[in-house]
Amino acid sequence: MDTTAEVIRRFNDAFVERNAALLDGLIDEDCVMVGVQPAPEGTAYHGRAACAAFWTALIDDPGTRFTPREVIVAGDRAVVSWRAEFSAAPDPERVFGEGQADWVLGVNVMRVENGRITEALGYSKTP
Repeated sequence: MDTTAEVIRRFNDAFVERNAALLDGLIDEDCVMVGVQPAPEGTAYHGRAACAAFWTALIDDPGTRFTPREVIVAGDRAVVSWRAEFSAAPDPERVFGEGQADWVLGVNVMRVENGRITEALGYSKTP
């Protein structure tokens, strides 16, 4: 069974490598994920299929790029700080994060049980 650190590393790799297939086997059937929008409470997604669909859409979105900045693991919990860069009009030649309106910082508070993500709560510095 994978440790919390290994599961979170693989989860982050899916975003960095833009490979949603890396999520396979990481999401618990009863996973609960709360996204950062809309403010103030975000949207909750329940179950493996709903969480996987949300994360896959982010991974596959050419106008969004997530970069993990720091990961802190404590038992079955992990906190992942990240930078999200985005573009309203994705262009393969465009450099992400050029201006202040092109990026945001955030964190995910994650729980891993039995080698699978069971909870993911997202928070961001979105205005």
